[in-house]
Amino acid sequence: MTAAIAPGRSSLHALLRAMPKAELHIHIEGSLEPELIFALAARNGVKLPYASVEALRAAYAFTDLQSFLDIYYAGASVLLKEDDFFAMAWAYFERAAADHVVRAEIFFDPQTHTDRGVNIEAVILGLARACRRAEAELGISADLILCFLRHLSEEAAFATLEQALPYRQHFIGVGLDSSERGHPPEKFERVYARCRELGLHLVAHAGEEGPPAYIRDALDRLHVERIDHGVRCLEDAALVQRLAAARVPLTVCPLSNVKLRVFDRMADHNLPALLDAGLCAMVNSDDPAYFGGYLVDNYLATFDALPQLGRDHAYRLARNGFDAAFATPEQKARWIAALDAAFAAAPAASD
Repeated sequence: MTAAIAPGRSSLHALLRAMPKAELHIHIEGSLEPELIFALAARNGVKLPYASVEALRAAYAFTDLQSFLDIYYAGASVLLKEDDFFAMAWAYFERAAADHVVRAEIFFDPQTHTDRGVNIEAVILGLARACRRAEAELGISADLILCFLRHLSEEAAFATLEQALPYRQHFIGVGLDSSERGHPPEKFERVYARCRELGLHLVAHAGEEGPPAYIRDALDRLHVERIDHGVRCLEDAALVQRLAAARVPLTVCPLSNVKLRVFDRMADHNLPALLDAGLCAMVNSDDPAYFGGYLVDNYLATFDALPQLGRDHAYRLARNGFDAAFATPEQKARWIAALDAAFAAAPAASD
């Protein structure tokens, strides 16, 4: 996706493209482009219910989260072997490098694959190999976050965790994704307690489709360190005050929010209000192959539709991403220094 350049915004566009970034909300299965889906289907002898790449792209017309998830799981059916998971992640990292992503924390959904009979070892080792190569060849620091599918049971989450523990060195945390409605955070309270005992970082999707109460429950009952999405927090003033005071990160995904009808138009997005409220919000791509673009695409579309966003907001969003990353103080200091240098080198005005 290529965003149109709004008049007088070209230098800001250049800065949005060039500044170093962290991406903390990216579902790796959601980066699976139709071309790679067809290539892997051919390699693995998987028959797809679409005649062509173009027909598959045309099917990307979602009315809500569930209609997206239906096609998302169909696309994942081509992932069978370790090399498939490596190929998917490596394709994402190449795009991320072009967007000047220097830190990526990658969500993956093992249950999407193990329920199809794929060994969890193939999933984790393929993704971990791509992370190592991304650091060695592209300079991207990358780690994996294992996500539980919230429409499945907590018992299934426990089983997935046990399957994954032999590969514990390859992932740094756990998350909670899939259908939010009807699946409150407390459904997974015990498995999150176990993950906390294991020293894993904890995040969860909340406040996208679900109400602000889900955000509060994710904090109080799951003890998460970050909220994924969280845009509905503005419906609860006390919650906003709490999130701001504690600097709880919100990994906001603008193009996804519009594609899934959380907001009707990008011009309606509440990102400026989140920043005005002092919240630690940042921009991410979520499922970029399905939602219209990768990280820079999200920045450009958001800043073009919301002209009140400018250079200072760009810095805050990027800085929030680094502040919220699960990385060492030394790594964060290095990335923030590079961010400062990018802004110092850029023209002070946005034309």
